[in-house]
Amino acid sequence: MIKGSESRKADHPIEAILLDRWSPRAMSGEEISTDELMRLFEAARWAPSSFNAQQWRALYARRDTEHWPSFLGLLVEGNKSWAQNAAVLVLFISRTTFEHNDKPSVSHSYDTGAAWENFALQGFQQGLVVHGMQGFDYERARTELKIPDGFRVEAMAAVGKPGAKETLPEKLRAKESPNERRKLAESICEGPFRF
Repeated sequence: MIKGSESRKADHPIEAILLDRWSPRAMSGEEISTDELMRLFEAARWAPSSFNAQQWRALYARRDTEHWPSFLGLLVEGNKSWAQNAAVLVLFISRTTFEHNDKPSVSHSYDTGAAWENFALQGFQQGLVVHGMQGFDYERARTELKIPDGFRVEAMAAVGKPGAKETLPEKLRAKESPNERRKLAESICEGPFRF
């Protein structure tokens, strides 16, 4: 797998894993072991969260199981065209209230994002492709996967072993490389909002 640092340069020194990690789409369709997958979820488990409430939850389907068609069927056609070669599809959801007092958890999505990042970084460290997506039917996910009220559907991810980019639809092949980020000054400012 190509490392991001081969084509991207940080403006300030950061850890290599942060620069090297990116989101390829080409996957081989090979199975990944339960141990490999659980290591990703274990990494997510250790993400920081408000009150240590760990508001994130994940539902998943392994390829060639009874749940696979349901998860794959939630994706928009553009994502389905490449994610069909994943080993696992994961749906991240978040609990919107705290279990300890049933009050609103304002940062539930933020905390779930932290868990997702740990999941993605661990997958990269293991040499896996981990690609997050918003291109799926959120309402169908809620209904078909029986997600109760009090949980928000956040995002999906495809996980698999790296594959050849030639397996991708032609329009995606050119995108199969690490991309850049906007300049830091366009994303941060000291003091009040001035963008």
